[in-house]
Amino acid sequence: MSTSTSAAHPDHVDVPDKPNSLLPQEDPPDATESGTPPPTWRTLLSTGTGNALEWYDWAIFGTFSPFFAHQFFPAATGMLALLSALAVFAVGFVMRPIGSLLFGWYADRRGRRAALIGSIALASGGSLLIGLSPTHAAIGLAAPILLVIARLAQGLGHGGEMPAVQTYLAESSPPGRRGRWGAFIYISGTTGIIVSTVLGAIGSGVLSKAQMGAWGWRIPFLLGGVVGAYTLVMRLRLTESASFSRNTAPEVPLWRGLWTHRIGCARAFGLTLGGTVTFYLWVIGTPAQQVAAHRIPAAQVLWISVLASVVMIAMLPLYGTLADRIGRRPVLLLANLGSAAVIFPLTALLGRGPWQLAVALIVAMVFLAPFAAIIPAVYAELFPTGIRATGSGLGAAIATAVFGGTAPYLQTWLTASQHATLFAGYVLALSLASAAVVLGMPETRDAPIG
Repeated sequence: MSTSTSAAHPDHVDVPDKPNSLLPQEDPPDATESGTPPPTWRTLLSTGTGNALEWYDWAIFGTFSPFFAHQFFPAATGMLALLSALAVFAVGFVMRPIGSLLFGWYADRRGRRAALIGSIALASGGSLLIGLSPTHAAIGLAAPILLVIARLAQGLGHGGEMPAVQTYLAESSPPGRRGRWGAFIYISGTTGIIVSTVLGAIGSGVLSKAQMGAWGWRIPFLLGGVVGAYTLVMRLRLTESASFSRNTAPEVPLWRGLWTHRIGCARAFGLTLGGTVTFYLWVIGTPAQQVAAHRIPAAQVLWISVLASVVMIAMLPLYGTLADRIGRRPVLLLANLGSAAVIFPLTALLGRGPWQLAVALIVAMVFLAPFAAIIPAVYAELFPTGIRATGSGLGAAIATAVFGGTAPYLQTWLTASQHATLFAGYVLALSLASAAVVLGMPETRDAPIG
């Protein structure tokens, strides 16, 4: 169906867009919504590799935290050391809204390409710093301080990556395929997580526990820094998005633009609640918690996590295609209501054995995948070109920082104190809140974003 201006951008009040940019465009099938050819495989490779590396950098902290926690927090042991490391993991999320605001503003003023270059440089630099950081035994309190600084840099970079890359791909996608192209963000991102998990599984299987704790955990961080330098060169060769290049809307002050589009920002926040806590629960928190609990061998846990992530990747393009055909709202409702329906049964399976863990993770991915596939396109469809990166990034980043970043810590803490069902109820409430936001928003499948 065709979506009117008020439906596509209901909060678009007084920030003018370029002439005729809100009218449906009759583009040929092989053109983008800006009238230019769709991105080449080189463009997808540059954006995808960088996005995968950002997610890799972000995920290895959670994956390897059970191995290096005692190196930075020697006063704590076992679960307490892991909780300390996960607290630092959550600290990185504090910078994500700031990164989204700074890089989003820069992307909306100076271009998507410039923001993509800056974000990868920061994230990779943070990873390299962690890999090279001395331990508490070597430099004392300065060790955890360096860890926090590196995590803040990663948070700033990752906060800037998401709005820039999802805006870039959405503005470059062919008409009617925005959902499928948007799904590529989580395909590449989940691939980065898989690589981090595979490294953890191989390391814990080949190296002894003492070797992993002494130096094995440094390898993935150093690798991320080296690959980041190569990715930075690739992104320097990117061309600017045609939608941004052709935008003729006058610039407005940042806060005025955000206030004008406050409904879109609120929707981005609300749509993210259920998906972000579900993502960090099953992709990051559960594997780390299971490894720390020592009920299942670490290598087994990590290989099960890899299997679940592969299942998710296989489903992403299917859900993206489905959303292009039937709309965004049904697919998002499936994600949120499905996650709400299975959270208590899946929580009950944890800690029982390897096959129960596999069932829990794979079923969780079935309902996480529809959210991951379509949410990048939905974010872009909520805003016009001049405020798209800032508005879509800020609302989502705040929700991710508050609810996603704290999910692994809350899960581990409540599980250790025999209150796992309380955390499941928390996830249920957030999933239902996001479902309510979906029901209250217009369908954006046909919203022009050129």
